[in-house]
Amino acid sequence: MSRALIIVDVQKDFCEGGSLPVGGGAGIATRISDLLETEPDRWQHVVATKDYHVDPGAHFAEPADYVDSWPEHCVAGTPGADFHPNLRTDPIEAVFRKGERSAAYSGFEGFSDGGETLADWLRGREVDAVDVVGIATDHCVRATALDAAREGFATTVLLDLTAGVARLTTDQTVTELDEAGIILLGEPVIQGH
Repeated sequence: MSRALIIVDVQKDFCEGGSLPVGGGAGIATRISDLLETEPDRWQHVVATKDYHVDPGAHFAEPADYVDSWPEHCVAGTPGADFHPNLRTDPIEAVFRKGERSAAYSGFEGFSDGGETLADWLRGREVDAVDVVGIATDHCVRATALDAAREGFATTVLLDLTAGVARLTTDQTVTELDEAGIILLGEPVIQGH
């Protein structure tokens, strides 16, 4: 079995000090880096996703409803779209950018620099199992994990390496992922509402 780690949206804007911060985000970046350091052979491949908005239409709004619309975040070419400095990026083989012209929550909606989808990239390397970590448990981690399972990958979410926006939506997400047959390990970090 070939296993890949998918690091979801560990970007400056989603961590403390960013335009759309998730409590505990910077700590999650550190914990992911520590795991990559201490268990370098746990995964055959490591990839990451990025929110990378150019003009995502109604996804950006002031005021935002925080359900379908959000304050501006992860705008292409801005520092907020960069990976958080606590995240070790040297093991990352490919980055899949999503949401240039629309809302995009799942890493499977993104494309590599070469135009490849995440599913095609993983299949091309004979990956059959994925571990999903990152930000936010109840949004982009949720969507990426559900799509991974739909695409036929044996999917695990390492919840202790995810940060959730809010307790209610994170609890609902954990139930939904469990019902989808996704393996859940640990407890998500929730420092929000």
